Amino acid sequence: MSKYQQQALKMSRRRFLTGATALAAAPLLAGLWPKSALAQAISQALPQFVVLRQAQKGILTGAHWGAFEAIVQDGKMVGVQPVKDDPYPNELITMAPYQVHAENRIKYPMVRKSWLEGGPGSRTELRGRDEWVRVSWDKAIDLVCGEITRLQKDHGPQSIYAGSYGWKSVGMLHNSRTLLQRLMNLTGGFLGYAGDYSTGAAQVIMSHVVGSMEVYEQQTAWPNVIENSQLVVLWGCNPMITLKNSWNVPDHYGQTGFEALKKKGTRVISIDPVHNDSAKFVDAQWIAPRPYTDGAMLIGIAHTLLTEKLHNPDFLKTYTAGFDKFQAYLLGETDGTPKTAEWAADVCGVDADVLRQLARDMAKNRTMIMGGWGIQRQHHGEQQHWLLVTVAAMLGQIGLPGGGFGFSYHYSSGGSPTAKGGIISGISAGNAPKNSPAPIPVARIAECLTNPGKTINFNGAQVTYPEVKMVYVAGGNTFHQHQDTNNLVKAWQRPDTIVVNEPYWTATAKHADIVLPATTSYERNDLEMGGDYSQLYVFPMHQCVAPQHESRSDFDIFAAMAAKLGVQDAFTEGKDETQWLKGMYDDMKTQARAARVALPPFDMFWESNNYVRFPVPEANTQWVRFADYRENPLLNPLGTPSGKIEIYSDAIAKMKYQDCPGIPTWMPPHEWYRGPEAVKYPLSLNTAHPINRLHSQLDNTPLRKKYAVADREAIVIHPQDAQSRGIANGDLVRAFNDRGQILVGAVVSEDVRPGVVRISEGAWFDPADPSQPGSLCKNGNVNCLTFDVGSSSLAQGNCGQMAQLQIEKYQGEVLKNTAHDVPAGA
Repeated sequence: MSKYQQQALKMSRRRFLTGATALAAAPLLAGLWPKSALAQAISQALPQFVVLRQAQKGILTGAHWGAFEAIVQDGKMVGVQPVKDDPYPNELITMAPYQVHAENRIKYPMVRKSWLEGGPGSRTELRGRDEWVRVSWDKAIDLVCGEITRLQKDHGPQSIYAGSYGWKSVGMLHNSRTLLQRLMNLTGGFLGYAGDYSTGAAQVIMSHVVGSMEVYEQQTAWPNVIENSQLVVLWGCNPMITLKNSWNVPDHYGQTGFEALKKKGTRVISIDPVHNDSAKFVDAQWIAPRPYTDGAMLIGIAHTLLTEKLHNPDFLKTYTAGFDKFQAYLLGETDGTPKTAEWAADVCGVDADVLRQLARDMAKNRTMIMGGWGIQRQHHGEQQHWLLVTVAAMLGQIGLPGGGFGFSYHYSSGGSPTAKGGIISGISAGNAPKNSPAPIPVARIAECLTNPGKTINFNGAQVTYPEVKMVYVAGGNTFHQHQDTNNLVKAWQRPDTIVVNEPYWTATAKHADIVLPATTSYERNDLEMGGDYSQLYVFPMHQCVAPQHESRSDFDIFAAMAAKLGVQDAFTEGKDETQWLKGMYDDMKTQARAARVALPPFDMFWESNNYVRFPVPEANTQWVRFADYRENPLLNPLGTPSGKIEIYSDAIAKMKYQDCPGIPTWMPPHEWYRGPEAVKYPLSLNTAHPINRLHSQLDNTPLRKKYAVADREAIVIHPQDAQSRGIANGDLVRAFNDRGQILVGAVVSEDVRPGVVRISEGAWFDPADPSQPGSLCKNGNVNCLTFDVGSSSLAQGNCGQMAQLQIEKYQGEVLKNTAHDVPAGA
C-alpha cells in the first residue's frame, strides 16, 4: 500500500469521513490522493460505497450489458474489466473498444446528395442508395432547424414524427430520445408514439385485466421464489440470454436466481418450440407446442383444471370478476365446442395427456409461471397474457409466496430485491404544448406514413394518422425493429426529410437525408442506475476517450439546435454537462439521506472513480407480488373497474372489437401452419433475441464471429426439414415468402421442433440491389419476412414473432455482405 493510501485510510480511521456533515469538506481533499485510495477511504466510512479493487486499472463506465472499467492507452480504448461484484459478467462488455473505434463510425455531418441539391422531398426513392456529401456542423444545424421551423409554421407539430423509438444508450443525461423530445416540445410540439415494440399487446391488455401495465412491474423477490416455488414454468422465454442486458446498467441478479433453482433441484418446465439455452441450463422439461398456438394450449389446461376440479373456486369468487363467462366458453356452452385437452392438442401439437398432466402438476405444486414477451408479439397477442393470468387465477396461488405469475423475470432481473437509497431522475422532456397531436401506436409508423387521414381503433379510442413530413430518429434503428422491412422502405420514401443522430452507418442512417454523428456513451460523462428493479447501484459513467472524429454528444447536438431556434436557455437551463450531473446526483443524495443512507458529495464521488451500492432491507428479499391484494382486496383493490382481476372485461366487451372480445379467447392468427399461406410457405418462423448482441446493437463487432454462419445470420433448422431440402449444416440458405427474402446460414439441430425455423432478430438490413423492391437481404434481417399488422384493434401491438416461410439451399453467386460498409461519399 502506498503512503498516500495509508494516509487516506488513517484519516478515515480518525473518522474524517463519518457522515454527511463531515463529508461537506471532502471535495477540497478529493484531488490529494490516488483514486483508489480515495475510494477506499470513503468505503471505510460509508459501507455502501463499494471499493472496486485495491489497484484500479481503468475508467469506470457502463452499458446495457454491464458496468466495467475501460482500459485506455494513448487516447484509445484497448480493453475492459468487469466491476468487482458483477455476479454474471457479460462478455458483451468486451466489445466496447470496437464500438468506439468501429470502422463504420459516422465521422462527419453528412447530407444525402439529392436532398442537398434539390431540397426537402427530392428523389426520396434514392434513400438507401444515394451518395453522401460532407457538410460542416453549422451547415447541418442550419438545415435541420430550417426544416423544423418550416414544418411547424406550414404544417404544425403533427407533421414531425419525433417519437424516436429505440434502446439508445445508457445514461440519464445523454438520453437521446428525451433530449429530442425536449427540444421539440420547446419549439412547437411533435407527433409521438404510444406503447412499445417489446410489450405492445401485453401492456394494454394487462391494464384491463390487473389494473397496471404489469410487464414492467417488480416481481416476487427471487429469494422468496427460490425458497417457496416447487414448480417454475418458463412460458416462451429464454432468461439466461435475455438477462444479459438491461434497460439501465444490469445487476445480473436474475441469473443467480436461475442458478439457485438449478442447484436446489426445483422442477422447471420450458414451453417453447425451441429447446433454448435456459431450458438446458436448469435441466428443464421441454414441451414444444406449434408456434402461435400458446392460447389454445392454455385454454386446454384451463379446461382440465375446471373439469377435474383442480381450480380454486374461492379465489376466483373473491379476487376475480367474470369467471362464469370464461367457464361457459371452456365448456362449449357459447359455441358448442368444449375446449378439452384433446381440442387443444389438435391445435397446439402437444399430446392431450401431457396437457392434462401439466395442469395437474401446476395445481399440485406451488407454481410460479414466468411468462415471456415473444408470445404476445403475435396476431391476437393480447390473449396469451390474459390466459396466463387466468390460469394462474384458477390455480389460486396469486399473492402467495413462490406462486402466481410474473412477466419480467426474463427482463432486466425482475425479482432482484429492491434496495433502499435514492433514484436518479434523468433530464425531462418537458411539457407538451397544448396543440400537440395525439400519439400513434408505435408499431403502426409505416402505415401512418403511407396512409395519412386513415383512422384506426386503439384501446377504445380512434386515432387518425396525420401527414408526416419529417421523421427524426435519435437512439433507435427503425430498419431493425419494424416489421416487413420492404414495406418500410416504401413508406420511408414518403416524408420530405429524415434526420438521424447515430454513431454508425446503420440501415436507418443510410436511409436518411441528414445524418449527425453522435458520440458513444464512452465519449461523454453521465450517470446511470444499476439494476432496473433493484435500484441497487449508482454508476458514474466517466468519459473514457475524446469524441471520435467530429462526433458530438446528443446533449450538445440538441443544445446547438436550441440556440439556433431561440430556446437555448430553456433547453439547457443554463447548465453544462457537469452541472446537470451534479444536480441529478444531489437530488438522489437527498432521497438517500431521507432513507438514512449517507453518501459522499458529488465531487468526491466523481473523483473516486467508484460506484454506490445501496443496502437491501431484509423484508424486501421476501416481497411477494399481489400479497397486499390477497390479504385485503377491499383496502388494496387493483386498478381495474371492479378492483379485481378481470377474467371478463366489461370495458373491452363494450368496445365490440371482433378481434378482441370480453373474455380471453382462441382465435386463429393471421398466418400459421393451418392457414392458406402454409401450402406455399409451410415453415413457421420463430424469432429470438440474439445471444451475442442487444437487438441490432453490436452487430458490427467481432462477436458476430461466434454466431454468424458463412458471415450471415444463422437459421436453426430441424434435420427432417433440412434433409428434405438437401440442406446441410453450414450451407447458405435462402429463406423467403411473398414479403421478402434473406440469405442465412444453416444450423441443423434437433433443438427446434420440426416445421419450425429460428432466426434471431437484429441483423442489419443489407439488400443486394437497393433499387429493386424485395431484393435479397445479404445479412439475414428477419423482418424482411414478418408482416406488419396490428395485434388487434385493442393494442395495435406488433407481430414481429411470426410468419410462414419457405427455405431452399442457396444456389446463386456468393454475395459479399455489405451490411456494415460505409456508403458512397461518406
